[in-house]
Amino acid sequence: MLPTLTEEQRMLKESLERFRQQDYTFEKRKGVLAKLGAKDDPIWAQFAELGWLAATLPEEHGGLGGSHADLALLMEQFGRGLVTSPFVPTVVVGATALRLTGSEAQKSEILPGISEGRTKLALAYLEAPGQADPSIVATRARSDGDGFIITGSKIAALYANVADDLLISARMFGQLGDHQGISLFVVPANAKGLAIDAYRTHDDGWAADLHLDQVRVPAEALVGSAGSALSTIEGALDAGAAALCAEAVGAMWSLHDMTLDYIKVRKQFGATISSFQAIQHRMVNMYMKCQLAQSMALAGMAALDSSDMAVRRRAVSAAKVQVGRAARHVGEDAIQLHGGIAMTDEYAAGHYFKRLTMIRLMFGDEEYHLRRYLGR
Repeated sequence: MLPTLTEEQRMLKESLERFRQQDYTFEKRKGVLAKLGAKDDPIWAQFAELGWLAATLPEEHGGLGGSHADLALLMEQFGRGLVTSPFVPTVVVGATALRLTGSEAQKSEILPGISEGRTKLALAYLEAPGQADPSIVATRARSDGDGFIITGSKIAALYANVADDLLISARMFGQLGDHQGISLFVVPANAKGLAIDAYRTHDDGWAADLHLDQVRVPAEALVGSAGSALSTIEGALDAGAAALCAEAVGAMWSLHDMTLDYIKVRKQFGATISSFQAIQHRMVNMYMKCQLAQSMALAGMAALDSSDMAVRRRAVSAAKVQVGRAARHVGEDAIQLHGGIAMTDEYAAGHYFKRLTMIRLMFGDEEYHLRRYLGR
């Protein structure tokens, strides 16, 4: 059974529904996406105005102090509306990393800017294609006087091209794959020696590859303790994965509802295909997958409040596996039941399917999270 919404959550949900039904319809989305890579993205300013950027940030740093349940509500509605934005990299992943081990100065300087829509963040931790393990870090950082010098490369940093600050992982000691020796640094996007190569992603978002050539940062750029950042990065990625699971649930429900409406009007052999028993069975299976995914996503989100890292890791990985499998089932069935129209650019179903496919891969696919769940 889904939790009962508080009055504040009900109001939040209503504002989200109004936004996606009035300002972010599928017809308007294409025009919005054209401005997605711009620093002055009008939708981001609207997010700030509506209080969504501040919703889950701490009150002492300009936020509204909302819970992970509030985050789940936000993300599910974003999924239903196919909302494409830097919200997860900035508000969920980046802000979580700072909240976990950032200094008071870093929090006071960056978090209020996120709440007000002035600051975007991006986490750059990936280095090898197909490798989701954040301990695989070859980028190096060394002490130099009163600061650090970072050299190396990162790939697929989500929305790094519009970020004001980048959170970049770099190894200070140890070998590739060692859990110790990794540090996290706040690096300005305009830092000397940093090159950002941006590109569109499969689901109409943005990502970028980074090249760091002797990038110098001050001592205050270090997040947490030197060489001990892996747990911080994993905590931030778990928050991001849980948020994506909730987003996937919203997208799956939209695909389910869209498909249900379509089979009631599409005819074959003189009858609507909704009257065929085989089609009815497939719709029931889609419904059950949506329900399963919703329960798992809520469990994963709730685990973010656990002080036990092992409990959090297992719950988030279990959610990512089950939601990913359900997303594939629902997405493929929706496409098949729609027929050729689903793959046209003018119809929403194919765009939802592309987003679900990306969510399955982001922050680790099902295979990675299954191994992680099993402790391998």
